[in-house]
Amino acid sequence: MVISFGRRIASFLTAGFISAGLLASAPASANTGYLFWSPHDFSGKPVKDNDPSVVLPLVNATPAEQRANLVWTLRSGLNVAALQCQFAPILETAHVYNQLLATHKRELASAYTALGGYFRRTGGRFGQVKFDQHSTQTYNRFSTMQAQLGFCDTAASIAHEAMIHPKGSLFTLAEKRMQEFKNSLVPVKDILAPTVKLTSEPPLPPFNNECWDKDRLSRKCQAG
Repeated sequence: MVISFGRRIASFLTAGFISAGLLASAPASANTGYLFWSPHDFSGKPVKDNDPSVVLPLVNATPAEQRANLVWTLRSGLNVAALQCQFAPILETAHVYNQLLATHKRELASAYTALGGYFRRTGGRFGQVKFDQHSTQTYNRFSTMQAQLGFCDTAASIAHEAMIHPKGSLFTLAEKRMQEFKNSLVPVKDILAPTVKLTSEPPLPPFNNECWDKDRLSRKCQAG
């Protein structure tokens, strides 16, 4: 089971403040509300290379090109998170993303080269334009405002896991967690937030003169 990075940090900080007797007097930080977000379980099954629910599929791609597309889609999602999740610095999405680029640079460069070759082969002289369009559409599929908490928490967890994966194994991580990454783009509420049931107001009687005898409502106008 993948433990939410945000939840781990929240538990650690809470325990630290309590043990030091500082919880009541600790100043509120910009991340306080985020730290105590209780995330939804976005986990999913391992994905196949060309799954259209996860990646923009490549028509007539080789197995190597399909693997490259999955790795590049993972990188694109983490790139979006690095830019979009800076409202929660404790997640370190930008910092860890930059580290990931350095740590896994060979596998990422290989994925980029494979995708470039695919679009040159299938797009001819328009290959680079089609590659750019593919990249833009992939980025756009990760853009979210309504689901930021779940998306950013999941992105941080994936990015930190990528940093402990051996070099050359991003594809394995992408297979394992890309469905979860895509699932996190669906807006959900805090799982511990109480559900508020809205009650309707009771119906009001008619107020036209025909229905009233002084202060009494006539029988014909009373609700059945």
